[in-house]
Amino acid sequence: MKSMQKGFTLIELMIVVAIIAILAAIAIPQYQDYITRTQFSESQTVADGMKVPIQEYAAQSAACPANGTGGISNAASYAGKYVLTATTGGTWAATTQDGCTISVKFKPAGSVSQPLGGQTVIFTMKNQGGSVQWICDVGDASGIADKYKPQVCRGN
Repeated sequence: MKSMQKGFTLIELMIVVAIIAILAAIAIPQYQDYITRTQFSESQTVADGMKVPIQEYAAQSAACPANGTGGISNAASYAGKYVLTATTGGTWAATTQDGCTISVKFKPAGSVSQPLGGQTVIFTMKNQGGSVQWICDVGDASGIADKYKPQVCRGN
C-alpha cells in the first residue's frame, strides 16, 4: 500500500505569503491615515470645551478673551494626549459681532502622527444672523492634507 504525503506545496505557501503581503501593503497606510484622523479629532474636542465661555465673554464684554480671562484657563492647561496648547484670541468686530479665535497646536512629531506634528488648527467664531457658528481653518499652508481633516475643516 502506497502512503500519500499530506500538506502544502512550496508554491501554495508562497502564494499565501504573497496575498498576505499585498493585503498588508494596503491596510497599513490606511490604518495610519485612520490614526491621524483620530488624533486630529482631539483638537475639535478641546475647542468645543472653550466655545461657550468665549461666546459668553464676547457677548458681555464685546471683546475676545485672552487665556487666563473670562473663564478661559492658560494655554497649556488644555494639553491632551495629542494637543500641546489651546490659545484664545482674535479681534472682536463690533459690526458683525464675530472674530474670536481658538488656536489649537498639536505636539511635535513623534508624540503625534507625522502630518500633525507641530501644526495648528484655528477655529473662528462667526455670527450668522444671530446664531454663532465656528469655522475650522487649517489652511493649505499648514501641511495637513485634506484626507486627515474632518469634512468641516476641508477646503478652508
